[in-house]
Amino acid sequence: MKKLSQRIKNGLSVVVVLVVLSSLYGYRKLQALAADPAGEKDCGPTAGGEQAKIDLERIKAIAPLKDVKWSQLGGSINDASCLNRTEIYGVVDVRSVDDIAKTLAFARDNKLSVTTSGVRHSMGGQAFRKGGIVLDMRGFNRIVLNESARSVTVQPGATWHDIQNVLHPRFAVRAMQSTDIFTVGGSISVNAHGMDHQAGALAKSIKSMKVMLADGSLQTVSATENADLFNLVVGGYGLFGVIVEAELDIADNLVYRTERRLIDYKAFPALFATDIEKDGNIGLMYGHLSTAPSTFLRELLLYTYTKVDGTDFKRAPLGEASGTKLRRLTINLSKQGPLFQEMKWLSEKHIEHRMESCTVTRAQAIGSAEACLVSRNDPMHDSVPYLRNSLPNDTDILHEYFIPRSQFVAFIDGMRKVLTDNKTNLLNASVRVVHQESNFLTYSPEPAFSLVLYINQTTDDEGNRRMRKATEELIDLTIAHKGLFFLPYQLYYSRDQLQRSYPQINDFFAAKRKYDPSELFTNTFYQKYAS
Repeated sequence: MKKLSQRIKNGLSVVVVLVVLSSLYGYRKLQALAADPAGEKDCGPTAGGEQAKIDLERIKAIAPLKDVKWSQLGGSINDASCLNRTEIYGVVDVRSVDDIAKTLAFARDNKLSVTTSGVRHSMGGQAFRKGGIVLDMRGFNRIVLNESARSVTVQPGATWHDIQNVLHPRFAVRAMQSTDIFTVGGSISVNAHGMDHQAGALAKSIKSMKVMLADGSLQTVSATENADLFNLVVGGYGLFGVIVEAELDIADNLVYRTERRLIDYKAFPALFATDIEKDGNIGLMYGHLSTAPSTFLRELLLYTYTKVDGTDFKRAPLGEASGTKLRRLTINLSKQGPLFQEMKWLSEKHIEHRMESCTVTRAQAIGSAEACLVSRNDPMHDSVPYLRNSLPNDTDILHEYFIPRSQFVAFIDGMRKVLTDNKTNLLNASVRVVHQESNFLTYSPEPAFSLVLYINQTTDDEGNRRMRKATEELIDLTIAHKGLFFLPYQLYYSRDQLQRSYPQINDFFAAKRKYDPSELFTNTFYQKYAS
């Protein structure tokens, strides 16, 4: 009875929100803001990628490999930013190691470059280059669970969503992003991190990998075998070879009690140091900073997931994201101005948690006052369909900054000024935790807090100009606070900013040329900054 009453309250909350929104905005406009995307988004001719035509006659003159599947010859490709449409030689639909080896030989023979791609959520051209061959790894996605070894062996095109479906209900992923849409190969290539503040980034859960080098040879790499190459491939943006297999540690699919609290942003560093970091029972955590004008980057909703004894609990099957249209509507409305930005933050503070799915239940019924319980897999099993939309001349861009923990408050204050001065339309600002990472091109040479920004912009010249200016200023601010910016996003930073933030970058490029002297593996990022 209590659950039914709660559902009714949740439903009424949604109805109230919709009634208020409908009175503020036209019905047809609301429909457009909530509409599902019709297909891959095309930002049109104003996109900022390398649009100059490549020599299509050359493509026709070179006989393409007949024993691999080309899903595209000529034409162009884009990434999730929708701003980097680039002409390419073609796309190979990879299904086997042999497909990769034959394509690399074809590229060597014809002096073509090669990049690997997954879902192409890196927004700085890391997945392609003008005139190059793109290895589309998404169909190369076998997953094998090794229960006795407590690991999973995967091909690089496997998504975390599919891996979770294989592991659940007994096991869970140890380290991944906070959403599950990404491929393993892409995640390794940026050394992704996520909600587990204890596990560290993905590198720490990789038992070993098989990598194909530019000459077609296969190397096994790990933290102890060919460690130099391992530390270059992890976070190496596909410039050293093609990952063909990875064995990853897995975790128990623990049961967590969900908790949330609203705090002042200045209180977060001390709270983390004294309470969260020392509490081994807190398995997952992240924060959301306010994007409402009245409390902009001053309030912080802190989400924690605390372990409970799960022996007497039943874990429900993993479900897909619910309320997609309402969530998409809420996000897209917040792009329309201050009033809706306030409403979105109020919704997160007072409504969203009431709609939370409690997916773990006791085998035996107990009192109705039990807290909301979820399994470890549940919070990360989200393919964020509500972030995709059909809005024209509009795109959403990710930024990420890694800030020494002692600099957190000062950096937030500086970031508030930069975003306010540039009238930046900030949709979401997440706070996560990273440890010291030892891969070669590390974004975290010391323990840090991560600030993940999700920013809306128009796709015209003015939108790009404003985003470039804000990005440059945020990077300068980051460097002033001895932090680093994440590289797989728009290439608005200068060579000087890159050098100051990553002083090892020249050695990284030198190592790349050592392992790949003909520069077979390349991408737009490498083309711009390595010359």
